[in-house]
Amino acid sequence: MEKAAEKKSKRTQRDYTLGFKLAVVAEVEQGDLTYKQAQKKYGIQGRSTVLVWLRKHGRLTWDFNPSAMPQTPNQRIKELEAQLAAAEKRAKEAELKAKLLDTIIDVAEGQMGIQIRKKPLAKPSNTSARKGK
Repeated sequence: MEKAAEKKSKRTQRDYTLGFKLAVVAEVEQGDLTYKQAQKKYGIQGRSTVLVWLRKHGRLTWDFNPSAMPQTPNQRIKELEAQLAAAEKRAKEAELKAKLLDTIIDVAEGQMGIQIRKKPLAKPSNTSARKGK
């Protein structure tokens, strides 16, 4: 029977005043409660409601971004080695692709007897450039 008296009624979204939110955030940041304990104590239904309040109204940083953490020299070396290996792989693939295309064009030119590759355009002479002006 004591547990039933201690149990708080569920609250609605409109019940959460700014003062209430700040009080809950202060309790959690002081270490008196975890965010889950605060949810249970105050009858807050949403799973992430207290976390949202902590991010919005709290003084501590609650965002964890592993990529923003500084890397050790060994981690940086491994990352750069991986980038270098990927760049070398792309360069090899591009070289093979160029060789393949050249071979295909050579075979096509030989079998069909026509010129597929275009010759570079000749530069216009000075006299023709003057005529256009």
